[in-house]
Amino acid sequence: MRDRHHQTDLCIIGGGMTGMCAAIAAARRGVRVVLIQDRPVLGGNASSEIRMNIGGAHGKNNRESGLLEEIELENLYRNNTPNFSIWDSVLYEKVRFEENITLLLNCSCLGTEMEGTTIKSVKGWQLTTETWHTIEANYFADCSGDGILAPLTGAEYRIGREAASEFNESIEPEVADEKTMGLSCLFQIRETDKPQPFIPPTWAHTFTSDEDLPHRPHDKRTNFWWIELGGDGDSIHDTEEIRDELLKVVFGVWDHMKNQGDHGVENWVIDWIGFLPGKRESRRYIGDHILTQNDIEAEGKFDDLVAYGGWSMDDHFPEGFYYKGGHPTIYHRAPSPYGIPYRSLYSRNIENLFFAGRNLSATHAALSSTRVMGTCSMLGQAIGTAAAIAVKENLTPRGVYQTKIRQLQQMLMDDDSYLPWHQRKLPLITQMASLQASNGDAEALRNGFDRSIGDNDNGWTGSVGDWISYSFDQPQQISELRFVFDSHLNRIIRNMPNSYPLNNNKWHVPLTMLKDFKVEFLDHNDRWMELLTITNNYQRLRKLKVDIQTKALRLIPLCTWGSDHVHIFSWDINE
Repeated sequence: MRDRHHQTDLCIIGGGMTGMCAAIAAARRGVRVVLIQDRPVLGGNASSEIRMNIGGAHGKNNRESGLLEEIELENLYRNNTPNFSIWDSVLYEKVRFEENITLLLNCSCLGTEMEGTTIKSVKGWQLTTETWHTIEANYFADCSGDGILAPLTGAEYRIGREAASEFNESIEPEVADEKTMGLSCLFQIRETDKPQPFIPPTWAHTFTSDEDLPHRPHDKRTNFWWIELGGDGDSIHDTEEIRDELLKVVFGVWDHMKNQGDHGVENWVIDWIGFLPGKRESRRYIGDHILTQNDIEAEGKFDDLVAYGGWSMDDHFPEGFYYKGGHPTIYHRAPSPYGIPYRSLYSRNIENLFFAGRNLSATHAALSSTRVMGTCSMLGQAIGTAAAIAVKENLTPRGVYQTKIRQLQQMLMDDDSYLPWHQRKLPLITQMASLQASNGDAEALRNGFDRSIGDNDNGWTGSVGDWISYSFDQPQQISELRFVFDSHLNRIIRNMPNSYPLNNNKWHVPLTMLKDFKVEFLDHNDRWMELLTITNNYQRLRKLKVDIQTKALRLIPLCTWGSDHVHIFSWDINE
């Protein structure tokens, strides 16, 4: 047995999409981060161990950007077969090789040391190395999903469904209970070029007709989310028993599809079965604000908005697969987008505790919408950025809300995390420069909106070889160029597939993305000279460091990934 001690600025528990985005956001702003993940891979419900799609806000132009978009674009570039091991490696790379992050995989958080209402340290056991890790930090963030720090620290939390009368929520039961949404073991199938038999295990359940699976779509396109159990029990402590029953259902459903009638899967085989259940709901912390159904339905136009949702209030019945009343979930309407406040992302009674993901401060009704991973990723980026402010300014999480919320919002937008109804502030030099284009009106490039919103395109459209220029009355010192390109936010494809047909060629860099471009500057003899040329770009947000004094800069698009026109949302210049 070994003991290791770590001293850091921020300790994050949980390496799902939420914890990853929190860690990366904080680390890139100079914060020393230790990230504890109790599995061998990152990504949580999106990882190869569970394989749930990353869902998010519905509607036109509402796809989440920021760090999540960066990760998904990396995957589209590197993993167009696609393969879950490559996806795992993309997630691993983003964290493991990010400066300022210490990654502890296979490490379970088991204890804390407190000083009053402040967390001093946490302790974790790393199974693979037989090592106890003690992490002492100024700030902690619980992105574990189950909210493991709540019972360990005395942080206030809730579990289950509130009574409808408590927050005047119409979709809650009359009497409060501890029931939650359940757990799912997913499975994936692959098409071959010939018929394939399937022999079920003797312990699998038997479903002889489609009437045994009412309202449960079972075809080669679904991800079988409805194979769900455990919400009427204990979604944390009963996980092993729930898993055993889920596997009996999984094998029984595939046996039904293969051997009990024609379901169009004669040539299909089981490619993968999840033995680690994916969870939807367990503990929810209590912050300075509890997000409710009514907040969501009112569009969440909070003054301290730091992220947004837009999934419907998708409230699964606790009985899951064994619910007999009809469809296993109710899709209650939710506007898209709606705002989520920063006050729902830090503890009401523990001074240095952030949290994000499905353990945020929300009612069961609100959680039924916010729990999807696109939304959770944005929450993670928000608390990671907030932690960077807290570290620099020596503030509590609540102190960031009280004195730095505008700064937090601007930092998030600068990192391409979209905040509805908010306009990004541009550098003064960008605002004061003269802007011209060889074709079309480029003024939208500096309007502070980095995506199309409603009927407003908020971008410049041109052709390869066109140019856009910024010019100044006197030479200016330029240190950074910031671009936001068009990554086709309305693309249907998500991070990874549900199943594998023979022709599965949808995973590729969006055709709208600008692939090659160059930037020129005007030298002291008024000649255009090359400043930099970027090739093989596949990212939406690019921040490029430069060191040049000039009276003018111009951008020249050279090549897209397939589109016959060039579309750019923003170009900022910074002193």
